[in-house]
Amino acid sequence: MNTYYSANRELYLNQIDLEEIVADLENNFKDQEPTALHSYTQATRWYSLILHNAGDISANFIAPRAAAVDEHGASFANGAVRWAPESQENMDVLAQAGFMGGTLPRQYGGLNLPVTVNTVIIEMVSQADASMMNLFGLQDIGVTIYKFGTREQKDRVLPKFCNGAVSGSMALTEPDAGSDLQAVSLKAIEKEDVWYLDGVKRFITNGCGEISLVLARSEEKSKGAKGLSMYLYERDCDDNAVIRRIEDKHGIHGSPTCEIQFNQAKAELVGKRRFGLIRYVRSLMDGARLAIAAQALGIAQAAYDEAVKYANEREQFDQAIVHFPAVYQMLKQMQVEIETHRLLLYNTAWHVDQMEMLERRAARGEKIRPQVKKATAMSGLLTPLVKFSTAEMANKATYDAVQIHGGCGFMKDFPVERLARDARITNIYEGTSQLQVVAAIGGILTQLLANDWEKLRNMKIVSLTEAKASVVTYVDRYERIVELVKKMGSKPFTDYVGNYLVELTSIIYRLYLFLPVADVHESKRDLFTFFLSESDSRIDYLIRKIENAADVYGDRIDVLKTDLVKA
Repeated sequence: MNTYYSANRELYLNQIDLEEIVADLENNFKDQEPTALHSYTQATRWYSLILHNAGDISANFIAPRAAAVDEHGASFANGAVRWAPESQENMDVLAQAGFMGGTLPRQYGGLNLPVTVNTVIIEMVSQADASMMNLFGLQDIGVTIYKFGTREQKDRVLPKFCNGAVSGSMALTEPDAGSDLQAVSLKAIEKEDVWYLDGVKRFITNGCGEISLVLARSEEKSKGAKGLSMYLYERDCDDNAVIRRIEDKHGIHGSPTCEIQFNQAKAELVGKRRFGLIRYVRSLMDGARLAIAAQALGIAQAAYDEAVKYANEREQFDQAIVHFPAVYQMLKQMQVEIETHRLLLYNTAWHVDQMEMLERRAARGEKIRPQVKKATAMSGLLTPLVKFSTAEMANKATYDAVQIHGGCGFMKDFPVERLARDARITNIYEGTSQLQVVAAIGGILTQLLANDWEKLRNMKIVSLTEAKASVVTYVDRYERIVELVKKMGSKPFTDYVGNYLVELTSIIYRLYLFLPVADVHESKRDLFTFFLSESDSRIDYLIRKIENAADVYGDRIDVLKTDLVKA
């Protein structure tokens, strides 16, 4: 039977130690209700069952409908949005199989999964149909409601997410407030203790969803982040939010992207006033960035599988093209990028789980503020790092998959044409790659990864000792180049070389993660050696780019824009 929960995914997930996190999620296995878990062994068996089932549904039900979803797309008529029929079927099957509310607590009907396990499910759904992830994954706005909403809001809304009765959206972007959410102008007006929303939101993924979290300006005449609050809007309770249109998009056709006009639409405050952007959007965006990284990885895996299949079937000059070095080099590069980004994704998800576990413990009264702060900082670095790196990788992987297909890859007859279109959005929405660099660079310059580099130096390696020495050398060079950027003391310079530095971080961190896996698993050693070899010249290139920029321009980097600025 075909399943997306492959041996590779299982192997890399098994590198992640979730025991402490799961014990905390499960109240140290003390709960007695019928669905409670009573040991870590039982939990891992249950997770394995869930993942195999999700892999089965993704491979055998969702994936065969992906082409039809792309062709039919979402539709809009008379102010109403309709998903493609196949998208609705997919969501119904996922709900009937019990996959909604993945990380929400059981008291609301959720699965109470660690973020790490739920991320693997999102990755597999994305491999089957990238646009399905946008509908399925947006139930995660329920997590923000769970963290910051009132008890009444949680009791009313969260069971609907868990039983599949509703879908959600994050209504943040506006015509004049895209990346710069501090410029949000949609008004939240309070009248007799009731809030009303007035204004326009644009580019809202699944904006037709029944439940929306809306960022709005609650403080009249305010400017910037401190005047913004978060609101819960329920479409089934109010018809004063009009869908103006849906966008005609390049890809992810099954996911409706809406423009919404709020006309004094009744809403409820979530959490505290003025904390909308400062605190609650960060929670939303961190979850969304991790989900987009999983989406990008799923797309890349689908493209790689299609490319391998085609390369083995397509014959030229009396042999399958997989035997041509130019082709199998591309395939091997795709393979190693996908597998090392899978390690990065799962490791990032673990750090998010770690942060949330410590936050729960702190809320119960434990004095662990330094640990919470450190875990939050690590999550704040790795989340944009994985989103940046995986989305860029997915675009390259789908590009190469089309190339391997040749002219056939440019035709709609083959899935890679759709996959290339779907991948393109991953390094744009939920923050462009350039914004992920801005988000990650602070943690890089403050050397948040120093503890990991020390673990590398002390790592007991048996079979790949020379390889470890090479990786340690890369880390030494990396730390020196980080210090060079810090010494420049120029924000324009840091911004200019930021993408080089973040890519460099991704490569070396993935080498660090992959080394112990390949040392233990002989089947991965050749792939690790290939990755190490491929990384060497790229690391040299990125370091030289930063050094050359420092030598040639220094703090005069702004001179490069002079002839680009209109008079």
